[in-house]
Amino acid sequence: MPRTAAILCAAFGLLLSATTACLAQDNDGFAPLISVGDYTPHEEGEGGTFEGWTRRGGEASYHVEGDAIVGVSKPHTPNTFLCSDRQYDDFVLEFDVKVEPPLNSGVQIRSECFDEPQTVTVAGNDGEEKSMRIPAGRVHGYQVEIDPSERAWSAGIYDEARRGWLAKLEGDEHAEARAAFDPTGWNHYRIEAEGDHLRTWINGVPAADLTDGMTASGFIALQVHSIGGNPELVGKTVRWRNLRIKAAE
Repeated sequence: MPRTAAILCAAFGLLLSATTACLAQDNDGFAPLISVGDYTPHEEGEGGTFEGWTRRGGEASYHVEGDAIVGVSKPHTPNTFLCSDRQYDDFVLEFDVKVEPPLNSGVQIRSECFDEPQTVTVAGNDGEEKSMRIPAGRVHGYQVEIDPSERAWSAGIYDEARRGWLAKLEGDEHAEARAAFDPTGWNHYRIEAEGDHLRTWINGVPAADLTDGMTASGFIALQVHSIGGNPELVGKTVRWRNLRIKAAE
């Protein structure tokens, strides 16, 4: 082999080895959160069931297309959530998502749903504690936003059915995160939850960084937002793929 060709082959080998090592490190410790293999379609009607997951809230449907889990909006029904039966506390969660604008969506983390109405104590925006009633069957807790609107708060953190926005992506310090989201294409999310520290990334760009200790454990859920009776939003979809999780380091 000529000397030049040998040098090129050696360089390519080093590059391949480095790439393989990087991929192995990226995947170390991750396991699928939910996969298309967990799906059983309904014999009649739309949607289906996912082993280890329970639909709560509204009547939007979930099904599988190729390698994606697809949520489909439905009129005159509340927010719908596909909820893990398993509880999670400290973790790193990654996934890809694609939403049809202007449909809004989100992923719940450390969330809850009570079988009976309960009164909980929360800290209001003014710092004062207050009591609020959570209805039976209402999914509530931290939500990582999927927002294709001009506001562009994707990967911000919202407290569903409790306190509202906890980490908005306002101001110049979040300009890069707002610009990172592709409203018509696939987007990669990374969520880290460790103790009372919650952090998010959108397409590799840091987004929310929140310290909040209200809920230490709960389920993960995929949301299809309510659309009221808006005919323009009927049948809009949100798609998730490559959902994987590992314990926080």
